[in-house]
Order: sequence, then C-alpha cells, then structure tokens
Amino acid sequence: MSLIRVENVHFAYRAGAERETPALNGVDLEIQAGEYVAIVGHNGSGKSTLARHLNALLLPTVGRVLVAGMDTRDSAHTLDIRRRVGMVFQVPDNQIVGTIVEEDVAFGPENLGVPHPELEQRVRESLEAVDLWEERHRPPHLLSGGQKQRVAIAGVLAMQPACLVLDEATSMLDPAGRADLLCILRRLHGSGLTIIAITHFMEETIEAERVVVMSEGQIALAGSPAEVFSDRQRLTELRLRLPAPARLADALRQRRPAVSPCLLTTPALVEAIDALAGGTTA
Repeated sequence: MSLIRVENVHFAYRAGAERETPALNGVDLEIQAGEYVAIVGHNGSGKSTLARHLNALLLPTVGRVLVAGMDTRDSAHTLDIRRRVGMVFQVPDNQIVGTIVEEDVAFGPENLGVPHPELEQRVRESLEAVDLWEERHRPPHLLSGGQKQRVAIAGVLAMQPACLVLDEATSMLDPAGRADLLCILRRLHGSGLTIIAITHFMEETIEAERVVVMSEGQIALAGSPAEVFSDRQRLTELRLRLPAPARLADALRQRRPAVSPCLLTTPALVEAIDALAGGTTA
C-alpha cells in the first residue's frame, strides 16, 4: 500500500462562491514509504495547495487523499494522519511556541500525553537529528533563521511521523542555511523517513529520487531528476530553469558537444571539466 495516495483531486478556494479560485485540477499521485520526492512549479502552480492536502490541512473539493489507507475527509482520522505526516512551513516563527528550544520541541508529544521519560528521549533524539542538542536551553528568538527552521523540524520529528513535508522550508534561508538543512534531510531520508519537499530552488531537487512538476493545478511532468531535466523544451514551456550546473554544462556543450547532457550537480560538472582537460585540474 502507498503511504500517500492522491486520487483525482480537485480543489478550489472559496468553492461555490462567485469568486471561486481553482487551484488543483485532477491530481493523481502516489508516494511510497521511504521515498524522497521534490515538487516544483512556478508561482500559482498548485504545489503548496497540494502539500496542504497531504495531512488534511485542506480537503479536496472533488476526489480523495488517502494516508496509510485513511481518507483525509474523515475527521475521525485527522489526528492519526497528522501524526504520520508532519508539516514544516516557510516561516519557522509561525511554528515555534516554546520560550526555550527543548520546550518547543516537547510541545507536540507532551500534548499527546507521551510519558515524561519517553518525552525526554524524543526531545533529545529530535534535537540531535538536526544538530541542535547543544542549543536546547536557548530561546528560539536568539537563533539564526536556519536554526529556527531546524527547531521546527525537530518539533515535527518528536511526533515520530512517517513522512515529513516541507513547504518552501528553505526559501528564507541563506545558501549556508539551505546547505545545512539539505544535509539534515539527506540524513533523515537515509534513516528511512519519507521526505516530500516543495521548493522553487531547482538545485534542491537533485537530492530527490523523484521530481514532480506542477502547472495550472496539474502534474505536468514527473520522473527522476535526470528524466525531468532532460526535457529542456518542456521545462522552458513550464517557465522553469535547469539547476545551475546543468545550465553551465549546456553552455560548455556548445563548444564541446561530447559533454554529457545529464550533468546536474557541481561534482559531476567538475569531473566532466577535469576529463576534458585531461585530468589536469585540481
């Protein structure tokens, strides 16, 4: 069974009203347990609206979303669904409620009645997973933006979800903060956690096993990063740019046609340049 199954989902804001705004138009998507999926698309494509359907923050106007077989439209399952699918949003301050870091991370499981010894263990494990155990006694407002986002992730991890959904969670971070967060996501995925990352940074999609491209409320393109980014014409039509290494590789290919069209990462590009130079580069 899929961890998440999205079946013919349509959604409109202010459905039935005079100013109804369609956002999703017949989306079908399956997420398997343990996958790392990146969802991209231009502004207004429906990617964030789709993300909010994955743990019942929004409910379909038509169609259904199943999480571990539970229909998000059934309010009896809402709590269990949100335990399984944790959300991290763009602005970490909106998710932080505690006056010190460890209190904030404990907030969710404590409200579920987790016994104190287990609660302490969950807090420690969650903060260690995001490299913030040493900051556990600090007020969150004194942390950097990247650290705050990691506190938000730790708070979700303390609920022991099966899936972590990040909705533009890196968009307010500097390059160093984004790199740190991606490293943590890579490690969490390696431990078996399902990752769904909504992002507008195309370079971040290379981390994923599968890329889903949204446009006009529908899935316009899907596949591995190599498959998606090989369709240059379609990406242009969808108003999306290749990752920077791939753009540099395309420019290099104008002079050296032998350069592979599948160079998506900086290490792969450097290796290709090294080979062209006869192995003389550092």
